Amino acid sequence: MKRILLCAFWAALLAPARELDRVERLLEELTNAPGPSGFEGPVRAVVRRELSPLASPLETDGLGSLIATLPGSSGAPRIMMAAHLDELGMLVKYVTPEGFVKFQTLGGWLDQGLINQRFVILTSKGAVEGVTGLKTPHIMAPEERTSLVKRDRIFIDVGAASRQDAEERLGIRPGDPIAPDSRFAVLNDGRVYLAKAWDDRVGLGVMIEVMRRLKASSPPNSVYAVATVQEEIGLRGAHTSSYQVKPDIGISIEAGVAADYPGISRDEAQERLGGGPGIFLHDSSMLPNLKLRDFVVEVARQLKIPVQFEVLSGYGEDGAEMQRAYSGAPSINITVPVRYLHNHNGIIQRDDFDRAVELITGLIRRLDAATVRRLKSFE
Repeated sequence: MKRILLCAFWAALLAPARELDRVERLLEELTNAPGPSGFEGPVRAVVRRELSPLASPLETDGLGSLIATLPGSSGAPRIMMAAHLDELGMLVKYVTPEGFVKFQTLGGWLDQGLINQRFVILTSKGAVEGVTGLKTPHIMAPEERTSLVKRDRIFIDVGAASRQDAEERLGIRPGDPIAPDSRFAVLNDGRVYLAKAWDDRVGLGVMIEVMRRLKASSPPNSVYAVATVQEEIGLRGAHTSSYQVKPDIGISIEAGVAADYPGISRDEAQERLGGGPGIFLHDSSMLPNLKLRDFVVEVARQLKIPVQFEVLSGYGEDGAEMQRAYSGAPSINITVPVRYLHNHNGIIQRDDFDRAVELITGLIRRLDAATVRRLKSFE
């Protein structure tokens, strides 16, 4: 029996993986690309390539956010979709005399999420692979085994013999960006996808697919698909791009916080995989416009798309900057639920992705001038 099970295990392991469909290939490329906050170039290049046939012009603001314009049958209203390019990352602080890399984090890492993980340092000579070191438990004192290792004690081992070796042979310099190293996978040939950086590559994927559908027939507005930079360190790209676009309506497309696994409760988060796109009702950065919220719910009902509601005490997203640009714009945050956010590995479900694309496409097609005037009215 053991031999049969072992043979079955190796047969499954060595079997050729099924061919990815177009959306899966896009998500694979988006999530595998490195793009820590402030160093989003590789991801921006993928998004630019995908949006180039769908919109014109394509511009960047002064921080590097990419703005793609799809003129509809009417120049107004101006509908801004935003999804951010950046992911959690780090940058090189210095190299020790022994050749180990010390770092500064970029974004909301947990210290325990940094331990014994693979990273890639993006140097002028190319990518340098490394791993965060962790003392073996064989030599730990009993109290060490249960204590949290804080980030100032963590380092990256790149296999260098010395500082000179790291700097001269590998090209590592202070300020070089560092990205998590974790590859996309279709989990066990199902409709569940495993990858890094779903926050917010899943939003970018949704935005690209929405633009693909809108391109097929002209919407009753002008649509601005904006891939923002530096969201994880203060919504910076959304601030500058919102002032460039001057939206009448803002739609943030984000990674939601799934709460369908052991150790998390509904008091902390409410979304679950397979339950459909999420609609944020509260986070620490924004309250949605109530008329827009109700309109989104009605569109979902018309399209027979299940939606979930999320109320969080923390979190921040680009909708907050769209909402308060100039005199203000009705804005909302629509999400795809993600398990294990802000870690090396997260999980999404394909049906949630597809439904989010359908919902946002249907929403934009219904945002004509009269509807937007009503949503913006407080009389």
